[in-house]
Amino acid sequence: MSFDKIRQKLSILADAAKYDVSCSSSGGKRSNNKKGLGNNTGFGICHSYTEDGRCVSLLKILLTNHCIYDCAYCVTRKSNDIKRAAFKIQEVVDLTIHFYRRNYIEGLFLSSGIFKNSDFTMERLVSVAKKLRLEENFNGYIHLKSIPGASDELMREAGLYADRLSVNIEIPTKSGLKLLAPDKKHEDFIKPMEKVKNEILQYKAERKIIKSTPRYAPAGQSTQMIVGASGESDRDIMYSATYYYKKFNMRRVYYSGYIPVINDNRLPSLGTEVPVLRENRLYQTDWLLRFYGFSVSEILNDTHKNLDLDIDPKLSWALRNLHLFPIDINKADKQMLARIPGIGMQSVFKILEARKFRNLDWTHLKAIGIAMNRAQYFITCNSKDFYKQDLSSYDLKNKILKSSKSKYDKYFNSQLSLFS
Repeated sequence: MSFDKIRQKLSILADAAKYDVSCSSSGGKRSNNKKGLGNNTGFGICHSYTEDGRCVSLLKILLTNHCIYDCAYCVTRKSNDIKRAAFKIQEVVDLTIHFYRRNYIEGLFLSSGIFKNSDFTMERLVSVAKKLRLEENFNGYIHLKSIPGASDELMREAGLYADRLSVNIEIPTKSGLKLLAPDKKHEDFIKPMEKVKNEILQYKAERKIIKSTPRYAPAGQSTQMIVGASGESDRDIMYSATYYYKKFNMRRVYYSGYIPVINDNRLPSLGTEVPVLRENRLYQTDWLLRFYGFSVSEILNDTHKNLDLDIDPKLSWALRNLHLFPIDINKADKQMLARIPGIGMQSVFKILEARKFRNLDWTHLKAIGIAMNRAQYFITCNSKDFYKQDLSSYDLKNKILKSSKSKYDKYFNSQLSLFS
């Protein structure tokens, strides 16, 4: 097939893959039109991050954007009038190897619309990974999107060749899925998740006895929810996420704001996109639940079903629980230190280590790097200075917001002065 045909397919199927947020995209579109060195056309190259913080580039594409389903929220649904394309298995293999050899990418992120049936589609995805591993001796990162409803045998084989597997749950609740994707069944998403979890546990157990046992999906599994398509509250979304973390040992749950692209009375109207800030607040809440010891009911409840977009969820919780503060920075345990606004987990460990040698004062805390514009209103320490004031939660919130804006303006103006 000609280069132009491949390029056209790549343009269509890379663009269709952008709605999957389990990889981050650089968003760059710098073209090379002067015979310079390098190119950044945005054709499927995205950036992701490893557990040790390294940034890696991935080829992110769909195998095809043909689909037998007509999910209201999906741009590739069968009733949507868009350009359709499909890669052959060998074409994806060749693209991956050619891009890798030119140092454009370090791995592959491969998803697909569902054509014919789930097993037929999943078999083709597995074939790509298998060819890369066995025929091309490719040892780079491979992330495969598992197809809902695929057989256990195919899911097992997929995990032997892919580093990470993921099944997008798509809509956070069963009722939402039934409304917007009536052809799909909730159990078709759950079955492959359960299979992957059990296989990971089984292979880990076998490796303890037989060291030559292959690793199964060593980077685990993840899922993604569409936010804002079916009216769920942030509380509904976070309870669903917590369920998937606990039930299926998810490495990550991703949150993707719905982008209206069609008039449908089941969906939000055109022009009412989900604010990016809402996605950000959901990720912050996700972090608090996984690493800071919070529960969903502490952050979101009947009174506060949705997150405050003005402030981060930890600060919002603290303002609703002022009776727990101030906290003595030199006496509080790890759990309470982690609940102080402006103090992250790295700072918590630094505080615990530093106070083995002396009591800490404001100078020490600033040196540690905590966000004093928030933390100062919630702590006491070994110092004559004390910033706590008798303010209501409303007044304190406004005071912190004003301080944060002033700090941002000062930083922005200092950056402008560099170019004066």
